[in-house]
Amino acid sequence: MRAGNHDGFTLIEMMIAITVLSIVLALGMPSYRVWIQNSKLRNAAESILNGLQLARSEAVARNAPVQFMLDAGSAWTICSLNGDDCDETIQTRHTGEGSSAQVTVVTTPAGETKIVFDSLGRAKAATGGQLVTAIDLDVDPSVLPAEDSRNLRIQITGGVRMCDPEVSAPDARAC
Repeated sequence: MRAGNHDGFTLIEMMIAITVLSIVLALGMPSYRVWIQNSKLRNAAESILNGLQLARSEAVARNAPVQFMLDAGSAWTICSLNGDDCDETIQTRHTGEGSSAQVTVVTTPAGETKIVFDSLGRAKAATGGQLVTAIDLDVDPSVLPAEDSRNLRIQITGGVRMCDPEVSAPDARAC
């Protein structure tokens, strides 16, 4: 090496690189926040969908009624029924397991948090025997504006499927 020939960066070059990186990160943070919240919503929806499918398949496999019970947030419990009482807990999922308390769950008809699958895999609400047709999942509006939220719906009609209420037919994701 000759004297005066140094490899590396000067202080000015490092400052410019850090400034450019800071600007790029500042521009990307809002999109990242929206992506994270929508991922939490998707995780909660997939968890509920998986729980419903498990409850349905357990009811058919056991040839006995099985209850799916939604709890606060996106938590749920599946149990086999003995009359109207839970006999044995099959599986439980807590809100903190990959989801968020910022996800709100709304059932149709309103307030039905217990769904019973009979031995043929048909779903009925635990109270009144009325069929639960949909479970809507929304992100709390105080966390994410409605225009940025990607809300999902779980439909219970014959089978159990997840769909996007904002997508129109003939797209397979449509409700």
